[in-house]
Amino acid sequence: MKPFKQQVEELLGAVDVKINGPRPWDIKVHNEELYQRVLSRGSLGLGEAYMDGWWDCDKLDEFFHKILSGELDKKVRNWKIVIQHLRASFLNLQRKSRAFHIGEHHYDMGNELYKSMLDKRLTYTCACWKNAKTLDQAQEAKLDLVAGKIDLKEGMKVLDIGCGWGSFARYAAEKYGAEIVGITVSKEQVRLGRELCGGLPVEIRLQDYRDVDEKFDHIVSLGMIEHVGQKNYRIFMEMVHRCLKDDGLFLLHTIGGNRSVKKCDPWIEKYIFPNGMIPSIKQLAKSFEGLFVVENWQNYGTNYDRTLMAWFENFGRNWDNIKHIYDKRFYRMWKYYLLSCAGSFRARKNQLWQIVLSKKGLKNGWEYLY
Repeated sequence: MKPFKQQVEELLGAVDVKINGPRPWDIKVHNEELYQRVLSRGSLGLGEAYMDGWWDCDKLDEFFHKILSGELDKKVRNWKIVIQHLRASFLNLQRKSRAFHIGEHHYDMGNELYKSMLDKRLTYTCACWKNAKTLDQAQEAKLDLVAGKIDLKEGMKVLDIGCGWGSFARYAAEKYGAEIVGITVSKEQVRLGRELCGGLPVEIRLQDYRDVDEKFDHIVSLGMIEHVGQKNYRIFMEMVHRCLKDDGLFLLHTIGGNRSVKKCDPWIEKYIFPNGMIPSIKQLAKSFEGLFVVENWQNYGTNYDRTLMAWFENFGRNWDNIKHIYDKRFYRMWKYYLLSCAGSFRARKNQLWQIVLSKKGLKNGWEYLY
């Protein structure tokens, strides 16, 4: 068998990445045990080794763009990935009893972290950069795009599933005069969201989507279904169908995958989004078949690359203001998260979809509305 280092050199060489090379996407190895760790533990080993300081790269985003474009993720796998896949196949990892786990692990990590990284409205979903120069402008354009796609009008009552800190709720209430009910599984988001939306017709609840049972003119869900899990997609869609008025619209904004999976990347699963998974077209289509008419399905995933790079720029610029809360290993973990995801969208491994659904079909079609 070839030495571990030689195996890794050959894999990286196939995608134009060198070990200790001079280019910004080449990796600098500080611990020679890295090679065995990566070959035996795959992406989990690679990410944990970076957190431990075993290797560095000047441009992590471009490194991941290259290795994912070259599909090295398919060439380095281990038995733990198989076990995780089987576990997700037989168990409902996103069942109701576990609904608040993601809130506690990720979104309750500290509001100061997200204030240092996101736009002024704290919008933790992909921005729309078409006519924008700044992150604030791009996120406002996205919120306006969502409002326009559901034909939002004054006085309408809208459910926001996975409302975050209330960015869409606040925008819709201020600009359109809408009444918004936002639900989230994060206590910290509820606390700050209620503060930010004070004095507006906005109610932010700590509530699982399965417990909502009331009627709304429209429903939106921006970047939340990634936590629902494929075993629960139909339950999610049935809840939306039950709570949406007959002439209402449902807008689903989600990261999308090019193929159907049951689990996310092992490193992302362990450190960033436990029990998360990215849906495919097939999985989503099956979940709403017979419930909804597809009015519009838009992909603007390339915008997420730029959004993630803007988030990392903010995070890096503001690190000195929050480093008393988090340690250096956290900094490396968060940097790895943001830049590896940017590289993934740049390689078109992940997409960003906005899907507009109606219960009975728009009378005059989508073109008439938007």
